[in-house]
Amino acid sequence: MKEDFLHYIWQNKKFDFSNLITTQGESLTLVNVGDYLQQEGPDFFNAQLIIGNQKWAGNVEIHIKSSDWYLHNHEKDVNYDSVILHVVWEHDVDIYRKNNATIPVLELMKLVSQEEISKYNALVTPKSWIFCEKDIATIKEIVLTNWQERLFFERLENKAIPFEILLKENHSDWEATLFCMLAKNFGLNINGQSFLDLAKSIPFSILKKESFEVENLEALFFGKGQMLNDEKQDNYLIDLQKRWHFLSHKYQLEASHITQIQFFKLRPDNFPTIRLAQLAMLYHSKQTLFLELILAKTTGEIYKIFNNATSSYWTSHYNFDSQSKIKSKTISNSFIDLIIINTIIPLKFLYAKANGKDSIEELIDLIQTVKPEKNSIIEKFDFFKIKSKNAFESQALLQLKNEYCSNKKCLQCEIGLTLLKK
Repeated sequence: MKEDFLHYIWQNKKFDFSNLITTQGESLTLVNVGDYLQQEGPDFFNAQLIIGNQKWAGNVEIHIKSSDWYLHNHEKDVNYDSVILHVVWEHDVDIYRKNNATIPVLELMKLVSQEEISKYNALVTPKSWIFCEKDIATIKEIVLTNWQERLFFERLENKAIPFEILLKENHSDWEATLFCMLAKNFGLNINGQSFLDLAKSIPFSILKKESFEVENLEALFFGKGQMLNDEKQDNYLIDLQKRWHFLSHKYQLEASHITQIQFFKLRPDNFPTIRLAQLAMLYHSKQTLFLELILAKTTGEIYKIFNNATSSYWTSHYNFDSQSKIKSKTISNSFIDLIIINTIIPLKFLYAKANGKDSIEELIDLIQTVKPEKNSIIEKFDFFKIKSKNAFESQALLQLKNEYCSNKKCLQCEIGLTLLKK
């Protein structure tokens, strides 16, 4: 039994929901099963249920066993405080809220027909993930290494395209282009486009002029992101509002019409408030950031450049007007690794190319000291005994799967050709 099957069962109501009873003995009526967004946090959002005589609106979490709640450490994650129903295949332990009330549980084991289970088992009967999965581990290391280098630079060329477009838009201003791409990466997948639009809307010349006061940079970022509109009795928020009002008049700026910045389904350390505050401190403390990154040769040097936290206010806040335990919001090395992969290496590659220099060996040396990404593709290759020791190898494997294996380009792949020649 897999959780994705239970997600399917719940989302499509592929179970007997005519007379539902929770494990606590209360009647349960489904008004709306919720939205399946497949992001961080509970599995289904905005569900509507009637439990007993009470109508509830909130989130639904799904597990194989109830005890998986503790296995996944949900009891420590505030994102799960809004769960109104725990849907499980097998109920083996009660889960409690902070007020010691039990979270209602629906057990599916006796509600799903054998026909649905049989159809699922037929669907997930092992099939080929990639055509050479049984033989790829037999490829000689020298063949794989040479092919990985080609794959890595193919992927790097693709990553460089957005940089080239931005560089043209910025009239060959490398510093402004770096700022835009850093902003995009600080926004991660959820807020990446919003952060990019925000960065593009701030002339880099203004950012440089105001970078000597970190609060002014925060005012610019939060103001442009329409995050200073609340009327709260928070002195820091009020100060940033005043600064934004002054700066917007000084430079004739307006709040940007960007995709709404999201907090939804993000862990607190990834809240846009924290990431923008870190970006502001970075540009406040590093007046020559572009030059420093171009000259940096090792991950150690880059870690030192990004060894920034936030202004002091954010050590005790994740949101305005809401205090939290004091914690330094330093940029983690794992986050810097993502920046190295997605921003710094493409930047160095494009800059060397624009200046007629060969950067291949330098870039390979750098990325081979970065830890490999963790995702389903890399894990699957690992299962077939192709292990990634560093980001150079994991980036190559992502290019292999996405551009060759998924498109069945075996005759254009060195691995496929080598196996055919055997």
